[in-house]
Order: sequence, then structure tokens, then C-alpha cells
Amino acid sequence: MADTVTNRGMEGGSKTGTGMGNDPAIKDRLSNAASQVTQKASQVSEKVSNVAGQVSDKVTTAAHDAMDSARGMVQDQPITTPRPEHREGVVARTLEMQTAKIPSDAWLWAAFGSIGLSLAFELSGREKTANFIGHWAPTFLIFGLYNKMVKLQGSDGQ
Repeated sequence: MADTVTNRGMEGGSKTGTGMGNDPAIKDRLSNAASQVTQKASQVSEKVSNVAGQVSDKVTTAAHDAMDSARGMVQDQPITTPRPEHREGVVARTLEMQTAKIPSDAWLWAAFGSIGLSLAFELSGREKTANFIGHWAPTFLIFGLYNKMVKLQGSDGQ
């Protein structure tokens, strides 16, 4: 018993024919088409994988080049050693060794404290005292900066 299929055309007419499910030629064509689609999908997947690998290689190469360039820039800077006649004196080295024991944020808190104390004197009407104490803040910050440089580089920039 054959399956019948009704196809309606654009004009609204109908055609009746045998079902496509039992036709071996159509089954072969569908099987071939499915096989071709699978092959194409495999080829596309392989190409995408190759392109992704190439992009990954290029990104890795660019990153290595950038790191090498950065290393070259750092190494291009002169490495200086102080001359013996320019070395720090005994008093400066002793003072720097003692102040290096002070935490760096102590200088920051001293600056904030002088700002707060200056504000308190200003609000109490003692403007000259407030102005005098307010000028301590940048001095404390510069001391802190100097202290940090000595801790990081040593007193003779070593």
C-alpha cells in the first residue's frame, strides 16, 4: 500500500503522488546530502580551530614581544653607582637609619594631624597660629617621601 502525498502548488491546485519515504533514490540523496553537510561542518570546525590556534599563537608572540620590549626599556636605563666622594656622611647615614624605623604612614598621619590642628586654631580665632601649623603638612609629606626613598633605594641610591 503506497503512501499518498498531496502537494498544493502556488495556484492552489493539488497533485497526488507516491510518498517520498519509500523511494530509495530519495533516501540515497538525503543520505548523501546529510553526509556532505557533516563533512562540511567538520571542515569548517577544523578551519575555525586552525584559525583560533593561529590567533592564539600571534597573541602569545605579541605578548612576548611586548614583555621583551619592556625589559629592554628597563635595561636601557643607566645603572649608577655613587662615587666615593659623593657618599653620605656619618650623620646623614645615622639619621636615615633611625628615621627608617618610623613607619611611612606616620608621616601621613602627622600631615593630617597638622591640618586638623590648624583647622581647630582657625575656628578658635587664632589665625596666625593656624597658618603656622598648617604649613607643617607639606613638610611632613616631604619627610615621608624622602624616608620612603631611603627605605627603597638606600641612602646612597644603592
